[in-house]
This record gives sequence, C-alpha cells and structure tokens, in this order.
Amino acid sequence: MLLTFVSFVFVLGILIFIHELGHFLVAKKVGIRVERFSLGFPPNIFARKYGETTYCIGVIPLGGYVKMAGDNPADEPSGSPNEFMSRPVGQRAAVIFAGPFMNYTLSIALLIGIFLFSGRPLFDDSRVLVGELTRGGPAENAGLRVDDQIIAINGEPVSEFDSLRVRINRVVEKSLDLTWIHDGDTVSAAMTTVTQEVPTLDGKIDTVGIIGFSQKVIGYERYGFFESISQGFVTAHVIVWETVKFIKKVLAGEISAKMIGGPVFIAQQSGKEARKGAASLFFFMALLSVNLAVLNVLPIPVLDGGHLIFLALEKAKGSPLSIRARVVAQQVGLLLLLGLILIVTYNDILRVIRGL
Repeated sequence: MLLTFVSFVFVLGILIFIHELGHFLVAKKVGIRVERFSLGFPPNIFARKYGETTYCIGVIPLGGYVKMAGDNPADEPSGSPNEFMSRPVGQRAAVIFAGPFMNYTLSIALLIGIFLFSGRPLFDDSRVLVGELTRGGPAENAGLRVDDQIIAINGEPVSEFDSLRVRINRVVEKSLDLTWIHDGDTVSAAMTTVTQEVPTLDGKIDTVGIIGFSQKVIGYERYGFFESISQGFVTAHVIVWETVKFIKKVLAGEISAKMIGGPVFIAQQSGKEARKGAASLFFFMALLSVNLAVLNVLPIPVLDGGHLIFLALEKAKGSPLSIRARVVAQQVGLLLLLGLILIVTYNDILRVIRGL
C-alpha cells in the first residue's frame, strides 16, 4: 500500500511539475510576470515567495497550475507589458504549448534512458519458463516454482507462453492438469483456476481463469547511445499515434468510455509497475506523459488546446475574443472536464469493486 502511494505521488508529481515548468520557463523568458507556481492544489503544505513568484506545494497531488499576471479572461487587462494578454500572440502560444511539449520531451528522454541503461526485455520463445508467482495462487500451491519449465497442459504439449495463457484463460474456476520440469524431474499436478475480470474494448467485463504466474525474463537487449535515441523517438511517436487512435475510437463510440482510467487506476498501476522495477515504472511514466501531452492539446476550453484555439481565432480576426465569449467558452470547457472527471471516477470505483 505504501509503495503504491509513494509511486503514485512520484509519477504524478514529476509529470505535473514538468508540465507546469514548461509554462513557467517560457512565460519568464518572454517577460510575463508569474505570480504563482503551484504543484498540487490547496490547502498548501508549503508556500514561499521568491522574487515576484509564490511557489506552493498543495496537499491534493492531482494537478498544478502557473498563475500569470493578466491571464484571467474575466479581468480587464491593465495594459502592463508583463501581463499575459499584453504579449504578442506568438509568445502567448509558445507559453501555452510549452506545457504539453515538456511532457512529450520527458517521454522521449525516459524512453531513451530505458533503452540505454536497461534495454528491451527478452523472453525464451521456444519454451515456457516460470517467472514471478502470485503468492498463495493455484500455481504456487501446486508446487510450481520460479525457473520451472511448463511442458504440457491437460496432456497436450505447449512451448509458447501466449498459447498457454489463452488456454488457461478459457478454464474458469475449473480444474486443469499442468506438467512441468523442476530440477530435471517431470512433475504433474491438478489445480483449479481462480477468476480474474478484465475489461474488453467494448467496455464490458470478461471473466477469465488464471493460475498466478508470469513469463520469465531471460535477459535484456541493451542499445547503443545513438540507437537508444532513435528507439526513444520512434517509441514515443508510436505511443502518440496509439493515443490519438484511442481517443478517436472513444469519440466515435468504437471503444467504450469505460476503458478510460483515472487517479485510482494510475495509483494501482504505478504500484504494480514499481514492484517490477525502475524500468517498468519509468516506461509507465513515459506512457502517461505522452497521454497527458495529447489530451492537453485537445481543442477543449480550459485545456491548453482550447487556449491555442482562442489564440488562433485572435490571430485570424486581428483582436482578442470578447471577455464574455472567453468566459462562456471556459465554462463550457469546465463542464466537459467535470463530465470526464465523473466518468473516470465512476470507472475507477468499478475497478476497485471488481478488483481489476
């Protein structure tokens, strides 16, 4: 439980900090006064002013913000050159875009580091070797141990992990016979699968059988410096493309919105990945960082993408949108965002109830 909480705060804290740091650095670079830099939401456990900026750490680690002078659409700009609305459109767009861009950059950096220092996990494709075992699971209780080689299920030979997994998944709360090699001896035992519920792409829940073991990682393929850079960029863009496709399918109704996870899902997954090791946790962080970047550039008011749309319209018409138009758009965007929060919260509650 402690590891899950610490991993969650670490992952989300880094992603939020990097995002807000992008806004902050570019705002300072173009001469906009930053009044507040907050990591987390109030109440604050830390708040101190250095120069013209108050730096805060909030108790609620679910976001953050950079408050710039004159960035509230409900306020009339005073005309001061260090206000957000006083800067040219291009500079304001750079400030807004810097947040998602920093998340995108972080993802690439993490992936390069993973390929360079850890590498790609390798598995034995010619045989099924046992990796981690679920404590108290059917496999462990039947005597299966790490490094054992599974050779048959229900008397039928098996040499591929994926094939074995599919065949086990089909047996739900029923007995199956497994045969494996342990220290040179052939062992057979009957075990009854336990159920696990997994979400399907259409938002439904599928019940499968499991016995509680994973495939053994036999080594890692490390990459050279330049190849790691190449692999990092390529993998990051694959994740970007897959994220965009997923969003399109959700909006088109091809994939249920129940597939979207929220803070509880992130916390649970952070804990799981942390138990696997640093490389797994950092890969999960890279995945989330790309997701955060893509989601933030969606053309929804209150998100960075919505602000970029406002700036594009301002550039096209030669003057800013009216305060009323911006306030109304922000309110609509806030309602959409609250709706998304309700959906992911509902999904998270279902995951907890179902033990996913």
